[in-house]
Amino acid sequence: MNNDNMNNDETRRSTGGSVVGFIIRFVVAAIVLLVTSWIVPGFSIRGFWTALIAALIISAADYFIGKIFNFDASPFGRGLSGFIVSAAIIYITQYFVGNMAVSIWGALIGALVIGLIDMLLPTRFM
Repeated sequence: MNNDNMNNDETRRSTGGSVVGFIIRFVVAAIVLLVTSWIVPGFSIRGFWTALIAALIISAADYFIGKIFNFDASPFGRGLSGFIVSAAIIYITQYFVGNMAVSIWGALIGALVIGLIDMLLPTRFM
C-alpha cells in the first residue's frame, strides 16, 4: 500500500467517512433527539424510527443551509444566529415527520439541549 492510499484511509477513519460511521452518527443523533424529547416540554418525538427520520431531515437541512448560505446552523456554531436557525430547523422538521410535535419554546429549549449534548458527545447532525 502506498502513502496516498494510507493517507486517504486515515482521513476517512478520522472523519467517520465509512458507511458504518455514518449510520452510527445518525443512530446517536436519533438517541439525542429522544433524550431531548424526554427532557424538554413542548418537544415530543414518539419512537426511535421517528427520531431517526427527524435526524436525517435536520442533517439535510443543515447541509443545504451550509452549502447555499455558507452558514453553520449548529446551535453554538454561529452564536445567537446559529442558535435561532437551529431552533427554526427543529421547528420546521415537525411538518415533515409524523409523530413529532414541537412548540416554538420547545424548539428553542431543544436547540439548547441538543447543543449542550453535542458539546459532550459530538454527532454533528445539526
